Amino acid sequence: MKKFVLMFLLFSFTALAQSSKKSTGVDLYTDILGMKGIIFILSSIIFFLSYKNSVRLFSWIDDQTYGSRDYIQKRLELMFIEIEPEKITYILLGMSFGAGILTFCLVALVGKLFLAFVLSVFVLIVGWKSPRHIADYFVQKRVKKYQIQMVDGLNLLANGLRAGLTMPQAIGMVVDELPPPISQEFNLVLQQAKIGVPIDEALENLKKRIHTDDNEMFVTSVNILRETGGNLAETFDTIVFVIRERVRLQLKIDTYVASGMIQAYIIGSMPFAMILMFGVGDPDYFSLLFGTIPGVIALILMCGLVALGMWIIMKIVKIKV
Repeated sequence: MKKFVLMFLLFSFTALAQSSKKSTGVDLYTDILGMKGIIFILSSIIFFLSYKNSVRLFSWIDDQTYGSRDYIQKRLELMFIEIEPEKITYILLGMSFGAGILTFCLVALVGKLFLAFVLSVFVLIVGWKSPRHIADYFVQKRVKKYQIQMVDGLNLLANGLRAGLTMPQAIGMVVDELPPPISQEFNLVLQQAKIGVPIDEALENLKKRIHTDDNEMFVTSVNILRETGGNLAETFDTIVFVIRERVRLQLKIDTYVASGMIQAYIIGSMPFAMILMFGVGDPDYFSLLFGTIPGVIALILMCGLVALGMWIIMKIVKIKV
């Protein structure tokens, strides 16, 4: 409600200024207030709005700076990658401000200052927002690899238990025989058990680090059977069968999804490929598109529509199981 009142007052003030100019021939903005007065009023409005929303503003700034760094560091820790926070900060600055400044300098050398400014701002925003998504992508890729390795890991656990080994000894066999990431995760479970953490709690920590349906089924079955008694080897065989069928179905779905995504990439890249092809043949062909403000606005609108179309296609072709 307050925003509508503020907008109404600004509109009324503008209308009064325009009517005053028509009747008296005096421009209220420039003749009465002056440029310094206009700057003072605009600065006061910006200061008032910033002060009123200061808590949310500083919270957003903290989330976009230190929050991004801490988020990426936690995701790297999940992948057993150790890196200093200062280096993460330098990488974030390089991907955002560094890439934006480099883009501006390269495009400005051609003489297109407005286009250089627009592209540098775009690259800066993309570079600032992309690290979280990149970290999430690698974490999800690692989780998928872990899910595939679960079949071999549970087979080794079942064979070790049939051979008379204890649960920690069977986990140690998985650590020695299988590659990362499952060997890293099971090794952490084994290390926690060696320092006195109960095996049930160590497995629960594993479930929290890699939260998948297969992992949850494995941890829950182990904890229940250790309390109530039962044949863990046969339970692992059943879980292996379920996981194998689920992985087979998921790989089949991924094949169809990959086919649809390739089509989306081809359709999305066609406008840019045509611009590149005609631009190489005749450099002056797109002079209005890249050299004028309306052309740059049309280019931004085109990129936005292409991105919207790509997003819609991704939503259509992506299937969740």
